[in-house]
Amino acid sequence: MTDPRTIRIVIVDDHHMFRTGVRSELTALAGSSSLAGPASFRLEIVGEAGAVESATQVITQEQPDVVLLDVHLPGGNGHGGADVIRACAGLESRAGVPVRFLALSVSDAAEDVIAVIRAGARGYVTKTISAEELLTAIGRVADGDAVFSPRLAGFVLDAFGAAAGEVAEIDEELDRLSAREREVMRLIARGYQYKEVAKELFISVKTVETHVSSVLRKLQLSSRHELTAWALGRRLL
Repeated sequence: MTDPRTIRIVIVDDHHMFRTGVRSELTALAGSSSLAGPASFRLEIVGEAGAVESATQVITQEQPDVVLLDVHLPGGNGHGGADVIRACAGLESRAGVPVRFLALSVSDAAEDVIAVIRAGARGYVTKTISAEELLTAIGRVADGDAVFSPRLAGFVLDAFGAAAGEVAEIDEELDRLSAREREVMRLIARGYQYKEVAKELFISVKTVETHVSSVLRKLQLSSRHELTAWALGRRLL
């Protein structure tokens, strides 16, 4: 049996007690036998920081796979987490892939979401997220997927210059999809899990998986992240 991979992370937040809490929760959860199957990875917290400059230093030094990043941090040019992302642009993890950033913030303000997404974050979740959900989000971001709290999808649209409620023009690629495939595509692109899509559309998880595979094949895409980018570019969310 192959040992699970290890995802190396850095926690960046200006509140020491919050960092300690996240470290404790994730360490306990990642080591739980009950999550060994669903998580399918080990978690190693390789560093912490509480300001832009110290975050940039530890990320550059440790080359983690994923950075949990608060959007409001002291230092830098006054743009908090976005400054950290820009300072680390082009940096690769020790696995040879780009270091990926997952914003973890108490803020759900549009300007905060848009700022870090434009800077290059892979996802944005609020601090109301459970430890189990955060662990899942870390794994997805490490795999290159985009992860957003579903209700923040409209803000992500703004980051790509799309106005809320704007109707997208139907193009040849979209015409390849059935009506049900379009429904599944929109929910998956917004960050919904397969179980959530199944519940929303009153279909089975297996049917959702079949539709997702069909959508990716028809659109010649290879991942949920590419699907999200495709949908955003066509203002379909």
